[in-house]
Amino acid sequence: MHDDGFTSQSPLPADRPLGVLVGFDDSDHSVLALHYAARAAQRMEVPLTVVTAYTVPTMAYADAALIPSVPAEVARLAAAQEQLEQAREHLRGYPGEVDLRTEHGDAAGVLVRLSAEAQLVVVGARGRGGFLGRMLGSVSSALPAHAHCPTVVVPQQYEISTAEGPERFAPVPDDAPVVVGVDLYQPSDAAIQHAAVAALNRRAPLHLLAVMPRPDAWGQAYMAWLPDPGILDRHREELAKELEVFAEKLRALHPELTVTAEVLLSDPVTPLLRAAATSQLIVLGTRGRGRMASTLLGSVSQAVLLRAEGPVMVVPDDA
Repeated sequence: MHDDGFTSQSPLPADRPLGVLVGFDDSDHSVLALHYAARAAQRMEVPLTVVTAYTVPTMAYADAALIPSVPAEVARLAAAQEQLEQAREHLRGYPGEVDLRTEHGDAAGVLVRLSAEAQLVVVGARGRGGFLGRMLGSVSSALPAHAHCPTVVVPQQYEISTAEGPERFAPVPDDAPVVVGVDLYQPSDAAIQHAAVAALNRRAPLHLLAVMPRPDAWGQAYMAWLPDPGILDRHREELAKELEVFAEKLRALHPELTVTAEVLLSDPVTPLLRAAATSQLIVLGTRGRGRMASTLLGSVSQAVLLRAEGPVMVVPDDA
């Protein structure tokens, strides 16, 4: 355990003018992300920025008669602007500040660039091309690994309010906790801090969840060497004490925040997926423990993003 850099303030500077940034392409998943982002912006009391990205393919025509009367760039821009009009319709009655913008470029690259001016980026788990890819989605896979602020990926199970007017976008009171996955061997202070802020904004409890791998994940040779099975319980108790140190520091900084802590003996993904189904938000760091951990999203975060039934926030280490 190391000496953390916890503070009582939000980890990000307040002068990020885009507030909550959401990628929109009028797919069903991006509509869910739009509503989540609208609620988040209301909760955080910051602007909502909706962006649609477009690219212009390079075309070659064998015959001048085949050249379209409307240049491709103009047509793509018009299509992007039409998508933003759909976003405006979805936001009818929204009481907060909204900025609708089109940006030329690859969707993931656009959102990564703009994330340097945002407090939070929100995307759907999948989209239709601009903000969508295969499996989880190219944008929702690439963005969390490279964004300059936390990214929330909204799953298809997210429910839109059926209320009318401003109430449609009001944050919903919920007693369910915010859960942050903590790697006690290499903890992410940024993820823990952002999870605490998210819990405070929601007036929700915060649960620190750490996982100790099962012996069978360490290989048969290690299991044969293990002299005393009880050592696993003692090690888990030691880790639980270390995790409680984090919890106590958070309670001291935020007396109004209820903080609980738990260390489980399990594979790292299953408890997080279980928590995602019953919590308001799962918070993870980007740091992994494989060879590519410094440049790619950690394998645990990838697995949780792919299968989680609830919103997942991924926090870069320097956020």
